Amino acid sequence: MLFFIHSPPRPNFPVWPGRRLLASLDALVWPAAWIGFVMTAGPRAGVVGALAVALAVLLAIGRLRTAIFLNHRYAMSTWRWARPVAALLMIGVVIKVVLGLTVG
Repeated sequence: MLFFIHSPPRPNFPVWPGRRLLASLDALVWPAAWIGFVMTAGPRAGVVGALAVALAVLLAIGRLRTAIFLNHRYAMSTWRWARPVAALLMIGVVIKVVLGLTVG
């Protein structure tokens, strides 16, 4: 038996002055960070590194197009990834404080 589950489309994001510029920066910074990460591997990355850079450039172009022309549909990556990273950092700080108090 085959079931199709249909979810409603996500609502549009609120558009405010300056969001287009901030979204454009967000759209370019993350692929640039990945390109920088691949470039640190140098020539050891080989064909896989070149493919990763090409894919990051293509994704940056698509993200930039969405950020500029379809701004109401663009989800900020920084906000999506900053929350879990901040939560992990806070857990690390709590563990460090607890272990620091019990060991010392």
